Amino acid sequence: MKLDTPTLQTDRLILRGPKPSDVDTFMAFYATERSQFTGGPMTPRQAWNFFGTEIGHWVIHGFGMFVVTRRGSDAPLGIVGHWYPHGWPEKEVGWVLFDAASEGQGIAREAAEACIDHAWHVLGWDTIVSYIAVDNHASVALAERLGATLDPEAVQPKPETPGLVYRHPRPKGATE
Repeated sequence: MKLDTPTLQTDRLILRGPKPSDVDTFMAFYATERSQFTGGPMTPRQAWNFFGTEIGHWVIHGFGMFVVTRRGSDAPLGIVGHWYPHGWPEKEVGWVLFDAASEGQGIAREAAEACIDHAWHVLGWDTIVSYIAVDNHASVALAERLGATLDPEAVQPKPETPGLVYRHPRPKGATE
């Protein structure tokens, strides 16, 4: 089955759908401690299954996490995009960079801005949150740079491991 995913472009980045050649990079990331705030570390089998979940999300919802690459390269830098798995209370825009060397360059912010804009103006979402682990200070800082504010009243996606819920502001011209 070929996924019919859109491609988003920014000044420096291409955001595309996941493809089979991305699985090794995805699995390598989820084997490390860097993945601790996004469900890892995982065994190779768990990471492979989670990669399948990423692809399945696109099939089920018609949206999902994009693989982020630099223009002119197809090497995955991370995944950023739209997430709404079964049981999630609200639709989310989330971000993960696979390699620490990609941090501090505005990559996650540039990709997240494109995905947030896409959610408001193309997908027609009426709200956007980002669910962030309490100790994930880098993601909290990014959410705040994106203009999101902490919403302590929001429903937690995993009540057994509560985190932070950041709500993104609705821009002018977005659907109500």
